[in-house]
Amino acid sequence: MDISNYRNEIDEIDQELIKDLDRRMRVSEKIAEWKKENDVKVYDPVRERELLDKIVDASSPDLAYYNKVLFRTIMEMSREHQMTILHQESALAADIRHALDVTPNVFPEQAVVACQGVPGAYSQEACDRFFKMPKIMYMKNFRGVFAAIQGGLCRYGILPIENSTAGSVNQVYDLMMEYNFHIVRSMKVKINHCLLANPGTRKEDIREIVSHEQALAQCEEYLKNFPLAKIHVVENTAEAAKMVSESGRKDIAAIASGANGQNYSLECLDENIQDSGNNYTRFICITKDLEIYPGANRTSIMLVTEHRPGALYQVMARFNALGVNILKLESRPRADTEFEFMFYFDIEQSVYSEEFVQMISQLEDCCQNVRYLGSYQEV
Repeated sequence: MDISNYRNEIDEIDQELIKDLDRRMRVSEKIAEWKKENDVKVYDPVRERELLDKIVDASSPDLAYYNKVLFRTIMEMSREHQMTILHQESALAADIRHALDVTPNVFPEQAVVACQGVPGAYSQEACDRFFKMPKIMYMKNFRGVFAAIQGGLCRYGILPIENSTAGSVNQVYDLMMEYNFHIVRSMKVKINHCLLANPGTRKEDIREIVSHEQALAQCEEYLKNFPLAKIHVVENTAEAAKMVSESGRKDIAAIASGANGQNYSLECLDENIQDSGNNYTRFICITKDLEIYPGANRTSIMLVTEHRPGALYQVMARFNALGVNILKLESRPRADTEFEFMFYFDIEQSVYSEEFVQMISQLEDCCQNVRYLGSYQEV
């Protein structure tokens, strides 16, 4: 037979499949009405598991897996169609709709804001761009920012989440799993690092360089110019500049912003020392209560899937089916578990679209745990 004959045969089978699928979905609609009348939940995991077992038993051994994947997808589609008919939405979807209704139309200009570090830190620069008149609380570390939000000491907090050169700030991602919070804004800040030292310091005399670990990673090539210098990690770049200034030593330098040189009376021995000229850090603005401001077109979610083959694929398939663009996917190990992971997603989807509500409801069905971190605009 010619390949065209096989393709014609496939087309005929596809037409029959379409008719059968239409018929199955119409029956599913009747089931939805019955469930509504009898106050029965749409999702019945026991029934679905029984059906999948029957599908596997009825399949040829070499095709059982494919049939299981196919019918799991069909059942998910059927469930979603029933929920649409019954106008059911999850509690999370209802919370999001409520936040859209009660959040003010304008992002605040004034607020009490927690930042990690000391005056001059890059977090402060981001804060000054998020808010016109912030009252800043400086916290010793990233945990302090989360704790200040959770404890009600301030309304907002600023945190770095990733760098275009050095990658994700893993410490922040790990803390995300411990605290309840929501993201209300994000921003990319151009990072220009300088080598700062006390007046009169010569580069050839430097035996110690201090900075934040992300800044050191972003200047890895430049640091090769100082093979005899010890590298020390501190909480943030501004703290490094302060430490150098207070030491009074002529054999120590800090990697920090040029503004820190002015703040702490340090000389700039070299500027723009980062390995990449296209060096940006993305900061997020977080708060305790859910706030969704106009223009929100980016959403952050943390998911825990079942520990089985294809679990993450099911999530990705839903995003694909709804036309959702994935901007970032990060995995982090879960504490007190053996090789289990939390998946962090940044997705591009308007919070006002029906596809968004569908997506949220569907994710709750197929994941062990869903943490909605917020919908926001990157400014």
